Amino acid sequence: MSKVYDIGVLPGDGIGDEVVAQALKVLDAVQQVYGFQTRREAMPYGAEHFLKTGETMPDAAFDRIRQMHAVLFGAIGDPRIEVGKLEFAIIAGMRHKLDLYVNLRPVKLYHESLCPLKDKKPGDIDIVFCRENTEDAYSGVYGYTKKGSEHEIALQEMIYTRRGTERIIRHAFELAQKRGPKPGKDKPQVTLIDKANAVRAQDLWTRTFAEVAREYPGIATDHAYIDAACMWMIKNPDWFDVCVTTNLFGDIITDLGAMLIGGMGIAASGNIHPGKVSMFEGIHGSAPKYKGTDKASPLATILAMGLMLDHLGEAAASKELEATVAELIQTRQIRTLKAGDHRCSELGTMVKDHLLRRARTGPVGAAR
Repeated sequence: MSKVYDIGVLPGDGIGDEVVAQALKVLDAVQQVYGFQTRREAMPYGAEHFLKTGETMPDAAFDRIRQMHAVLFGAIGDPRIEVGKLEFAIIAGMRHKLDLYVNLRPVKLYHESLCPLKDKKPGDIDIVFCRENTEDAYSGVYGYTKKGSEHEIALQEMIYTRRGTERIIRHAFELAQKRGPKPGKDKPQVTLIDKANAVRAQDLWTRTFAEVAREYPGIATDHAYIDAACMWMIKNPDWFDVCVTTNLFGDIITDLGAMLIGGMGIAASGNIHPGKVSMFEGIHGSAPKYKGTDKASPLATILAMGLMLDHLGEAAASKELEATVAELIQTRQIRTLKAGDHRCSELGTMVKDHLLRRARTGPVGAAR
């Protein structure tokens, strides 16, 4: 009997419906090839649901998600609604209430034409960021006094715990051990990115990183302050392998990383609690101006679905899905990632058809 996975499908707002629909089209093909099944449950939460009901995402929805294996998420945010209201209730809601402490963001170049840097080739940019996903300035501790006056004060706390810091750092070392060394390197490497010289609370990260590193003698370590890391990402992205960083800095530097590999339309992420239900999404926003135009790239969501498959234990399917996307780009069948140059539905069909073709004829290439 084939395995059956319960998947929540939450398209959200803007381009979410379109990119998720294409990812599910590809998932149909992956299931056909690899012999597992999914039970998919549509979840309506987002702007339209809120405008009709006044409800963001109820506790019952989180209870239902806890009974699932994973959630495939589109995007959230709508100009008709106060900025941050839906984002904090739905995205942050899942991250906090489901304790999705690993934000996994691969930054991998598939073709040199997608990189704005001179002379950088696919082998030069292959990085995985482990962003802590539940603490820092995003923990929700904030407030105002004298609001609306010229003397207004706004505060938002950066919060770090030993438990939260250690578990994401340990995850980064375990991931580096699993990935193995990059070509030409003797050891895998984990780089800590922080700003402990100025944000003194992040000394907790410095000390915890050093302690955990001693347990992994086969893994090289490095350190960069966030401003220097951004600089080196542009100058020498090949220096980086696995990186671990705080919630706020991870949010920023992975957008920079996305631009090195072709833009937000190909940047995937997983919001993960190892061994438990987790959520997977492209890191792009809802892009309301592209809603309903069939112009948005679904590749970020499709690759996020690949991360979901790996989380579910379908590692072979995950690798094949990535290899399929990579080959379409490397052979220039996908010519560009600029919105509108390929239709959203066209890209979904291309990935689905090529994956089925590879299954019949054997893969031409394989992803690292």
